[in-house]
Amino acid sequence: MAGTRPIPGPLWKAAALSGMASYLDAGLIVSISVNLAIYRDSYDMGVWMAGAISAIVTGCIAVGSLVGGRLADLFGRRRVYNWDIFCFAIGALVITLAPDDITLLAGVLVAGLAAGADLPTSLAVVSDAAPSWARGRLVAFTQVMWMLGIAVAIFLGFVLSTTGMTGARLITGQLAVAALVTWALRSRLKLSDAPAHPDTGSVPEGIPLKSVWTRAAMLPMAATFVFYVTWGLGANTFGQFGTYLLVTVSDASQSLATGINLAAIPIGVLLTCAFVRVADTPWRDRLFHVAAVVQILAFVIASLTAGALVGMLVFFALYQLSYPFAGEANYKVWSQLTLPADTRGTTQGLTYALSRGVFAVAAFFTPALADHSPSVLLWTITACMTAAAFAGVFIIRVLLPRSARAVRDRVDLTVPSA
Repeated sequence: MAGTRPIPGPLWKAAALSGMASYLDAGLIVSISVNLAIYRDSYDMGVWMAGAISAIVTGCIAVGSLVGGRLADLFGRRRVYNWDIFCFAIGALVITLAPDDITLLAGVLVAGLAAGADLPTSLAVVSDAAPSWARGRLVAFTQVMWMLGIAVAIFLGFVLSTTGMTGARLITGQLAVAALVTWALRSRLKLSDAPAHPDTGSVPEGIPLKSVWTRAAMLPMAATFVFYVTWGLGANTFGQFGTYLLVTVSDASQSLATGINLAAIPIGVLLTCAFVRVADTPWRDRLFHVAAVVQILAFVIASLTAGALVGMLVFFALYQLSYPFAGEANYKVWSQLTLPADTRGTTQGLTYALSRGVFAVAAFFTPALADHSPSVLLWTITACMTAAAFAGVFIIRVLLPRSARAVRDRVDLTVPSA
């Protein structure tokens, strides 16, 4: 069975180094969130500056994804792959050593843009290097790295919560060190510039922008965008405001709300690892159908109880069990399987950028909507999750078989007739 064939060590190394983009992306967002109150007090920061820094993190990642993915297709994915991680390290160092809020803002700009640029580029690099029978597992592994980025930042924030700016500098400093080590290892990584699988052909540089606006690129780009943006509106809301909603809507204590989120992290990591195991097998898409239903059920329960604590506890339990099999990991794998190889950087960068932009706008209004009507907020997210499930089914039933047929046709053209 193809999905159980052992993957060579060098490819796992490439996946881990590419997955550092997800680790640093998640780590940057969570670190800024964890440290924001410390920055505000230490730099005598106004409320508008505090809000600007939070918004700029997401906004810069969106812009970086759009620009970085395009640059990778224009000038070579390996070249951009090596240098955007170095730029992230510079930005993280500026954040860590910043003496005032203006310098902090400059570091956030650099790190956010570099993190965004690295996301689509690194996924395209590992996808190009992977044989078709291993691509799902290698791409899905980057989602494990994303979970680890969250886990490390939250854990350090908890352990260093009483150390003020010293702790804040350590939390972001580990991101700078991780980025520099990754840059050094990526620079020595030996991978072929052409894909390791025969189904996509070579990946030339300098792809014209008009190649993106074709049916072969537009349909999977639109479908994966719809899935990611609708699913992400719910996931991002609870990622950014889960503790806030538990305290303000469910009347949970701060310690209970924090404990619920901390307890959820190892569950998410373990189940994401389980997704990696099935990412190249038919079980990947079979489990999606089940997990998508459970995920919708979780949000329905939260909505029916209007955010009451008992309903939210049931919600968190069901959501943690389902989202690893019906969430961002699916989006990453489906994107690499359905998007044309020559424009993967540009097209996935575009879907990342547009989605993150929507998330940033939604986050701005979320606290006000939660205060006005928790039920409206929760039912809106439930509708988004339902739309994501339908988009996922369309990708599985229509786009993946179509992509597989196109791959077989290209392979047949390379085999001489008798």
